[in-house]
Amino acid sequence: MMSRGFDAWWPSDKLAVRGYVEVLRHYREIAGIREQLKNRLLNDKGHRPDMFIGVDAPDFNLDLEASLKVEGIKTVHFVSPSIWAWRPDRVEKIRRSVDHVLCIFPFEPALLAAHGIAATFVGHPLASVIPMRPDRLAARRQLGLHGEDTVIAILPGSRKSEIEYLASRFFQATAIVKRAQPAIHFIVPAVPLLKDRIEQLAEAVGVRADLRIMQGQSHTALAACDVALIASGTATLEAALFKRPMVIAYNMNWLSYQIMRRKKLQTWIGLPNILCKGFVVPELLQDAATPEALAAALLQWVDAKTAAPDKITAVEQRFTTLHAELQRDTSQLASDAIQKILEA
Repeated sequence: MMSRGFDAWWPSDKLAVRGYVEVLRHYREIAGIREQLKNRLLNDKGHRPDMFIGVDAPDFNLDLEASLKVEGIKTVHFVSPSIWAWRPDRVEKIRRSVDHVLCIFPFEPALLAAHGIAATFVGHPLASVIPMRPDRLAARRQLGLHGEDTVIAILPGSRKSEIEYLASRFFQATAIVKRAQPAIHFIVPAVPLLKDRIEQLAEAVGVRADLRIMQGQSHTALAACDVALIASGTATLEAALFKRPMVIAYNMNWLSYQIMRRKKLQTWIGLPNILCKGFVVPELLQDAATPEALAAALLQWVDAKTAAPDKITAVEQRFTTLHAELQRDTSQLASDAIQKILEA
């Protein structure tokens, strides 16, 4: 957005916090930003909008949208809060806060409509960005890898808290895998702001020399790899759209996990499994996400390349079907919905 000429009034990483306890540590600052933003939009005539579009971040945006809607500003929320996965009590807040929801999953508009909330399925933007048939060999050439190499991508998260809770476990798992199969290549696409910290953690575990830690390039890494070890979140859907087998893992503050576990409505936590309604790929959460268990799950996928290729083919086919379900002209559909609301 900044490259398109938008002004960032606050850096986006101020909101890059996940989990109850983690948010509480930053609550005063985040709430202060929201209050300043509300006052600026409502009271500064040069910045009062005809419409406010909140992108995801429902804990931040829904209360803000409710305040703006009361003052006559149209409100649209892009990415429906996951009331189908957890916190169904949010429905009333959504109805109170927004004029329209732009949904990225096809089943969401009917679910919201049942609660009197107008919504449009616009497709998932990543499904149009990621090719239906990723070019693995081209990605490998770009990274200096050979077509016959076995490559594992390690994605420990894009938030600082995720890196602190997951990266060391992931790197300990790579050490175990490396001992079992020394020829395996490991690539780690790192969020630029967190690259130094990831390198420090890899050095502490003693695997820095075995890892190729790159600045960004997550899509290239996912296109190039045979399997990914990946923190639960949007990156798991990216891996699915690249048709890659994966091991999904997550670990967080114990208290935050207990609160979230009690609110969870789905059997699964990873987006690919939720959307496919089954354990298409393994999930290892909290205490189950030990380095030994992560390594064993990765090696099962690696061994399947030669011992059970049908297993990998089945995953690729299921993810191809999912890709087709999510692929729409998102920008056009979203623009059309927004224009209708402005004209209403």
